Amino acid sequence: MLKTIERGPRVRIFRIPHQDARHPLPGKDIVGSKAHYLMRMARRGLPVPQGFVLPTDLCRAYLKSGRDALLGLDAVLADELEALGEHVGRRFGDAKRPLLVSVRSGAPVSMPGMMETVLNVGLNAETLGGLLRMTGNPRLVQDCRRRLISQYGEVVHGIAPAAFTSRQQALLAEHATPDCADLDSEGLRALGDAFEEVFEAQTGHGFPVDPMTQLAGAIEAVLASWSSQRAQSYRKLNGIAEDLGTAVVVQAMAFGNLGPASGAGVGFTRNPSDGSPQLYGDFVANAQGEDVVAGRRRAEDLQGLSERAPAAYRQLVEACAELESEFGDMQDFEFTVEEGQLLMLQCRPGKRTPLAAIRIAHDLILEHKLSPAQGLALLDGIDLDAIKDERLDVPAEAAPIARGTSAGVGVAVGAAVFDPARVAEVRAKAGAAILICRTAETSDIAAVAEAAALVTAEGARTSHAAVVARQLDKPCIVGVERLAIDDGRRSGAFGAIQISEGDHLSIDCAKAAVYAGNYPVHASRPDELIANLKAWRSGAAQPGTPARKARRARGG
Repeated sequence: MLKTIERGPRVRIFRIPHQDARHPLPGKDIVGSKAHYLMRMARRGLPVPQGFVLPTDLCRAYLKSGRDALLGLDAVLADELEALGEHVGRRFGDAKRPLLVSVRSGAPVSMPGMMETVLNVGLNAETLGGLLRMTGNPRLVQDCRRRLISQYGEVVHGIAPAAFTSRQQALLAEHATPDCADLDSEGLRALGDAFEEVFEAQTGHGFPVDPMTQLAGAIEAVLASWSSQRAQSYRKLNGIAEDLGTAVVVQAMAFGNLGPASGAGVGFTRNPSDGSPQLYGDFVANAQGEDVVAGRRRAEDLQGLSERAPAAYRQLVEACAELESEFGDMQDFEFTVEEGQLLMLQCRPGKRTPLAAIRIAHDLILEHKLSPAQGLALLDGIDLDAIKDERLDVPAEAAPIARGTSAGVGVAVGAAVFDPARVAEVRAKAGAAILICRTAETSDIAAVAEAAALVTAEGARTSHAAVVARQLDKPCIVGVERLAIDDGRRSGAFGAIQISEGDHLSIDCAKAAVYAGNYPVHASRPDELIANLKAWRSGAAQPGTPARKARRARGG
């Protein structure tokens, strides 16, 4: 749907699902890849939260003209929020049946975790009471409140996350628990009150209570995040044009934090590390999506979802088959389970290692989901002769100093470094650096690109940092429970074993293991996969006929 206003610039709005049968789906260049894929998922009948999109040309106008580009936007937003509220049976800012929304970025080219998101927008004292009456869940209400205050403060006002986390850690210590997931509604209320104090101390004014003010601030922050340092670094690393701009996707909130039968997850339709054809992903019960992609909560694999919400898991398996059928490629997806009901929040072509890329293309051709030409097109830019599968040559008696969860493939040998800002210097001295940190942020992308491998104490294998490491073909191990880091001394400990900056380590993703010292690397090649792909590329064989049989048929 298009909306045009008389005062100020022309503003176009597109709805999710796309309901205008007279026009084809708008392209990714107009609504961004996130909204485009959401529209296609909805068209396939997959469950998608309803919403609307501010297109990329608004971002380009904003970057050129600043807030002048947003003149008149309030009137359009009011109309769209009213229409959205009618569809979902709620009203934005209403004290009885409030509509809360998420505000997300959506560039034409996927940039996972590089731009901003604000969730639970529209919550204030009045709507908080309405949400409580609707759900009967005081813990949900207070959890959403504390999330909104901290996320809005960080994203919209630039408050350092440490300002909130220090208060959070103090309150958790008072309650003798390490995690907000263990707090009851009163504990979360106290945390929200503490966050409001932080917000006022940092900004000089109280948290905005007007829902439209919250929404306007979130939209502008998403538009401005196109120019953030981490987004610019990602575009430079991946050859993405600077003038594309981002769309802004506004959707009705999906609540994964309603209780144990709810949650949030991230997954891939195939393994993005080695390409094997199994569903691969993480799920966190009683959580919102940012907990998973930011790696803040320890996740379980998708088998956990099958036990908590079997109907939602079956829906997810069916949805994954639909995604590959629709898009003809392995997909990365995010989802929420709301009291046992599945909602798909986004999908996109999944970032993968080169080894996974050839396995996925090979299998999609063999499964007759793609023609040889289509499958081989997925390998543009990949040198088949350079593909290798590496393993450490470790003696049987050598024990790892730590284990975690593998979020990549391959091995690395190099010097330990605990500060992202020092990766380049350590690499210059030692030849290779292994970055070790509590949790990697997407703002660390330049350091991850410089490092030979990434090891984190926290996080999940589908967090944004792990996704970026995989795309850069960096070995990555997350969730190393016994890892403690001393920032002041540039050192850390894997249990009782102390490691200082410059000490040599060896990483093996196949075993999700960290070893002290240097070990030799053994490399092998997936020769049969490569031979088949080369035969299909040359036309010497057809799918279903392995290259060696084709050679025999030709007398080779």
